[in-house]
Amino acid sequence: MTKGSEEKARTGVAGLDEILSGGLTRRHVFLLEGAPGTGKTTIALQFLLEGAALGERCLYITLSETEEELRSSAASHELELNDSIEIFELVPPESLLDADQQQSLLYSSDLELGETTKMIFEAFERLKPARVVIDSLSEIRLLAQSSLRYRRQILALKHFFAKSGATVLLLDDMTSDTMDKTVHSVVHGVVHLEQLAPDYGSERRRLRIVKYRGQAFRGGYHDFIINTGGVVVFPRLRAIEHRTDFHRSTLGSGVAELDGLLGGGIEQGSSTLLIGPAGTGKTFFALQFVDALVKRGGRAVVFVFDEELSLLFDRTKALGIDLEKMRDQGLIHIEQLDAAEVSPGEFAQRVRDRVSDFDAKIVVVDSINGYQAAMPEENALILHMHELLQYLNRQGATTFLTVAQHGLVGDMKTPVDVTYLADTVVLLRYFEALGKIRRAVSVIKKRTGKHEDTIREFTISECGLTLGAPLSEFQGVLRGVPSYMGKGEELLSQPEDD
Repeated sequence: MTKGSEEKARTGVAGLDEILSGGLTRRHVFLLEGAPGTGKTTIALQFLLEGAALGERCLYITLSETEEELRSSAASHELELNDSIEIFELVPPESLLDADQQQSLLYSSDLELGETTKMIFEAFERLKPARVVIDSLSEIRLLAQSSLRYRRQILALKHFFAKSGATVLLLDDMTSDTMDKTVHSVVHGVVHLEQLAPDYGSERRRLRIVKYRGQAFRGGYHDFIINTGGVVVFPRLRAIEHRTDFHRSTLGSGVAELDGLLGGGIEQGSSTLLIGPAGTGKTFFALQFVDALVKRGGRAVVFVFDEELSLLFDRTKALGIDLEKMRDQGLIHIEQLDAAEVSPGEFAQRVRDRVSDFDAKIVVVDSINGYQAAMPEENALILHMHELLQYLNRQGATTFLTVAQHGLVGDMKTPVDVTYLADTVVLLRYFEALGKIRRAVSVIKKRTGKHEDTIREFTISECGLTLGAPLSEFQGVLRGVPSYMGKGEELLSQPEDD
């Protein structure tokens, strides 16, 4: 058996080995369970292909699908089954279904349970593989006809494979009896797959390690997808595992008045929440820091949930920030995401990959409203966001989050309160003065240093972002209906068509 001395058999599934602390313990039997369509067969094929790549002999025993169906399934994922993987099917050839032909005992539903088990053992003894997949236990359960007999057969399989030194993966589609946990108590480990169907959008898949004897593993649910090429798992992010050392410098925006309002700028490795009603300029404030960073030689990544990229490019270019040019020059990575198609785990993994591969010092998420749509449960959203922000902070990346409040004026509400997670909170508001609607900005909190407690008017034009001097004679800012009671000459001049 090649490579038999290795402690773990890697699964060949991206992300799954990390959750399993390296893979499956060799010479043991594991259960992979899940409803039809959750990806069991694909994971099993990847498991065997990983062994074949190491020169190991592999055996796929199928009681429910034909060899042709398995090869077709593998081809659809661009997985090439080579000569190191043998498929042994306990289903009849097509000719045996002809009424004029003599029926064969190879038809699994007519086989006695003992004879089925005997044929599995014979196939193994003939090939002596290092890795085995049996698909599926539902057929054996039906043949057993009783829980006691079924358990005895599973124990017989376990003891046989334990003596042989093979690593075995049992598949169970959970169609016979979902409450039957017989196999759970017998096998060395259990991986449970789920498929969720939201009210809108594509299906979501996740997995959980239910049991793994004598081995630490990463608990909880982990999102995964089935792509061309196979299954990809996104391990649940734990920020505490990713601490790095870096020098905390201050990032400026390139606008002296804004930096003054923020007490000198934003500290590297911190998070900033830009909050306000729609249209106040939250995205542009974040991109102002991106533009300043790029001009100093840094790089940034921008994740957009809410706006079409071409529209964003045109809009920001007219305001003096050419995002498209920055992207084409490789100075920023900008990505548009569909909240109905991406899971929180996949998004967290994308952020991690871009920060690592792109060496990004600023990460912009626009907006939390779109991110929330990818995960409707508010409590889970806060926990995901907490881990993601902690991870980015520990990587030395400065994060800017935007969140649109419901409504334009008056009693505005935030869809989810993440203000306590952010190190800095910047509040943008509309206000009325001299018969015009204007915009104002203030800093509500900053953990990393002092900041102005004033309110400044600002404008966004083809000249970029302009902030005025601090204004003191305001009323009702936090109520959402601020009114300026001071003198008109203290306000910024605005174009006539404003």
